[in-house]
Amino acid sequence: MKNTHTPRYIPLLLALFFFLLAGNAHALDLQTAKVQGYVGEQANGYLGIVKNAAGVQALVDDINHRRKSHYQEIARKNGTSLQVVETLAGKTAIDKTPHGQYVRPPSGEWLRK
Repeated sequence: MKNTHTPRYIPLLLALFFFLLAGNAHALDLQTAKVQGYVGEQANGYLGIVKNAAGVQALVDDINHRRKSHYQEIARKNGTSLQVVETLAGKTAIDKTPHGQYVRPPSGEWLRK
């Protein structure tokens, strides 16, 4: 049977993750890419490319790789599936995305928030 219960502390762990992500070396590049509309947050918990530019693919690949590793660790520690953590992370990231930046909800279309 699939575990769909989300432990109450997962949102706190995700908030910590996004706080730590904002402090890393790619934060300025990520922020610039978001503000310029090159990348956006997706419902699956990962960054997506809205429009490509030099260096965007490498940035997205790097951040998504680190996010997946972090999500796998959260899932393992909480005895839940990776998909549950990814979905929760996607919802959290979309909810926290500032006005004017791009998001891709489950409908699949890029929207400017």
